[in-house]
Amino acid sequence: MKRIVQYFDTLSRRLNAGIEYILFGLGISMSVIVAVQVFFRYALNSSLFWSEELARFMLVWLAFLGASVAYRRRVHPGVDVLYARMPPWMKRTAAVAVHLISIGLFCVMIVFGYRFAHFVRFQISPALYMPKWILFSIIPISGAILTLHGVAFLLAELTGGDRDR
Repeated sequence: MKRIVQYFDTLSRRLNAGIEYILFGLGISMSVIVAVQVFFRYALNSSLFWSEELARFMLVWLAFLGASVAYRRRVHPGVDVLYARMPPWMKRTAAVAVHLISIGLFCVMIVFGYRFAHFVRFQISPALYMPKWILFSIIPISGAILTLHGVAFLLAELTGGDRDR
């Protein structure tokens, strides 16, 4: 069982590290695109027709991938007034319940995100002429990433691993 826990934890950590690089690239790219758009609009008095749509799409991907990184790093917002006052056995039970509920939510993201991306598969974005399923595919993708992190956390909790990693 320890090997399975280590496998999921390693896979989760490595995937998270790769996503952090992707987030860095997306953030820098989006900033440059917006800065260039502002320059073109106000200095050259000529707007780039595609830049706002691309920046918006990049922001959507940043938000969903950023949520997975925040979940993996355990920096997502939470209220722990009751949790801090629970005895250890109750904390563990609550943590397992939270992980199971979270994994359920992430599975909903996968299923309905896929359905929605499939539903809009023939729609094309107006400025980029890009299929909209590409934009909305981030919902099931991030759901799968979050599910992997959740399973790693759940397995670590069930085997008595360190919860504060």
